[in-house]
Amino acid sequence: MECPNHEKNMAACNCTYEPCGKKGTCCECIAYHRRSGELPACYFPDDVEATFDRSIARFKATVK
Repeated sequence: MECPNHEKNMAACNCTYEPCGKKGTCCECIAYHRRSGELPACYFPDDVEATFDRSIARFKATVK
């Protein structure tokens, strides 16, 4: 099933990981990162997202 909001989601997606097949399908992205103990790119500012450190510790350090 294709996401009905894919195009709208893509406009707000700041993920720079090119081979990612979950871009624009937020529910799949969130589930994937949750299983990995991480947060999706959209939780981080662009400069932090570019490091690909999506850890919860990095998120906590970012939102001080």
